[in-house]
Amino acid sequence: MNRQELTLLTDLYELTMMQGYYAKGQHEKVIFDVFFRQNPCNNGYSVCAGLQQVIDYIKNLNFTYEDVDYLRGLGIFSEDFLQYLSGFHFSGDIYAIPEGTVVFPKEPLLKVVAPIMEAQLVETAILNIINHQSLIATKASRVVFAANGDGIMEFGLRRAQGPDAGLYGARAAIIGGCVGTSNVLAGELFDVPVMGTHAHSWIMSFSDEYTAFKTYAEMYPDNCTLLVDTYDTLKSGVPNAIRVFREFRDAKKPLKKYGIRLDSGDLAYLSKEARRMLDEAGFPDASICASNDLDEYLLHDLKVQGAAIDSWGVGTNLITSKDNPSFGGVYKLAAIQNEAGEFVPKIKISENTEKITNPGNKTIFRIYDKTTGKVKADLICFADETFDTSEDLLLFDPIETWKKTKLAGGSYIMREILVPIFKNGECIYKSPSVKEIADYCRQEKKTLWEETKRLFYPHRVYVDLSPKLYEVKRKLLEKMSIEKEY
Repeated sequence: MNRQELTLLTDLYELTMMQGYYAKGQHEKVIFDVFFRQNPCNNGYSVCAGLQQVIDYIKNLNFTYEDVDYLRGLGIFSEDFLQYLSGFHFSGDIYAIPEGTVVFPKEPLLKVVAPIMEAQLVETAILNIINHQSLIATKASRVVFAANGDGIMEFGLRRAQGPDAGLYGARAAIIGGCVGTSNVLAGELFDVPVMGTHAHSWIMSFSDEYTAFKTYAEMYPDNCTLLVDTYDTLKSGVPNAIRVFREFRDAKKPLKKYGIRLDSGDLAYLSKEARRMLDEAGFPDASICASNDLDEYLLHDLKVQGAAIDSWGVGTNLITSKDNPSFGGVYKLAAIQNEAGEFVPKIKISENTEKITNPGNKTIFRIYDKTTGKVKADLICFADETFDTSEDLLLFDPIETWKKTKLAGGSYIMREILVPIFKNGECIYKSPSVKEIADYCRQEKKTLWEETKRLFYPHRVYVDLSPKLYEVKRKLLEKMSIEKEY
């Protein structure tokens, strides 16, 4: 899907609400926040991704003649509103957390400050982009963690839910920590490493396995990984691979980067046996790659069992985030500008405490321990609030308010993580390359405590509210509370 086609990538109710605002003459500025309520996959953190695609979408957001004609044909939009859409362009401000940053529930990943019609229109596409890429980046980060230093290759294109999911899922996977992708288009568009070996069909197309291996090695002597499980892994595949490796070595043409790939069977047992056979044959530097419906849990177990595998191709379970297929990001109104130009905080209430929103024009400060550089907490506050790190800072849980932590002045540092992206409709942010974002993400994860990164029952990083924001929220809740009869 090209960028222009994204204009109508929206839910119908965004347009019907826009027409309602237009008809009633509502042009005031509003603030919407994009945030999520729970980390996917029971993780201790998430990785935000997708900002570059949001930027492309906003830059190219306009209604073509064909778009307007289609909307006219629906028979629900007035001609004056359609005329307004014909000249539409985004004129607001957008703030966002840079891609690759580790993030936590409830904090705004992205903030839209714009006239209400513009802010309403962009909701669906922004959520679609941010939700998908943040989900896959987070899943990839879990898989990479489970591999404990081994390289993870993203192999999911053929199992992704469509071309865009495969393409941008590969991008997100690289951000999350994968070393490469099998997706050639992703390699071209995002300048990331492309990787792959060969399929079983290559072996089966030859008269015998040995000939298939030798032919492949002759064609790719600098990167030769042979798939050894087409017939019998230990009795045929590995011995034939060793035969080819030995012939090239004896001919004084040793293969430079070489090894085998396992794609079925008991990967722990087979890899250890294959490693023994390769070592005894004099090829201790031959790599062993594994694929076969891997995810972070299976990787974890295989590592515990001592599997002799040094690189992994992960496909379906990564590119679809199979066990948690939705990120759950939402887009909620936080403030409306009054006639005096001030933003009046707005709040959504719910019987479900987790669904009550944080009101007002906000920003986020990340708080680090000054000695270790590790994240202590995130603090959501009003955008105009300032803090003096030489003074004590009292943090408290906004739900269980009796849970408090006092940070001594001088023991912590603070960094604002929500940065300006668009100003008055113009992009003022230069996106890093995907490789740069991936490098940044690796550094970000180093700021997390090990307890937060573990796969099972990770330690929670607290996201707190400033006293000023908490008090405004409390007063709004009291004002809007309704006594119920039981």
